[in-house]
Amino acid sequence: MATATIFDDLKADHDRHRELLAGIADAKGDKKVRAELFEKFRIDVSGHAAAEEQSLYATMMMDPEMQDDARHSVSEHKEVDDMLTELYELDVDSPEWNAKFAKMRTRYDHHITEEEEEMFPEAADHLSDKDEARLAKIFEERKPAESQKAAETDPTEKEEKE
Repeated sequence: MATATIFDDLKADHDRHRELLAGIADAKGDKKVRAELFEKFRIDVSGHAAAEEQSLYATMMMDPEMQDDARHSVSEHKEVDDMLTELYELDVDSPEWNAKFAKMRTRYDHHITEEEEEMFPEAADHLSDKDEARLAKIFEERKPAESQKAAETDPTEKEEKE
């Protein structure tokens, strides 16, 4: 299919996130590079999750057969977001940061693998090609705005407002 589907867009982001996570882990000892890569990851994952919720998950929530999967994934987004906020507050060279990063990386990898191997195929069975292309368009329109919002927001201030 020449037109991107929502699953193509999400998988491309997941692949980029895996690369960033590997880069962050490899940058141990180079505080500046590690901090820059972590901030890039935090912003991109935040934009990705918000746009995914506004496109795919919003649609899944309207289908009783897919609601549980959507709720599960949204709760995992919140869990990862909370971990990113904790990491944001720590020194990227500290042992505590390293331990929390390893836990977050494992959790995020579990989440995206679960999406790709279980949730996306199930959702694809419920969506037409036209729906998948429409959701991709929504995702592609929302992600830049959501990423910009994440870049302009101090995660620690966001947490205090909730």
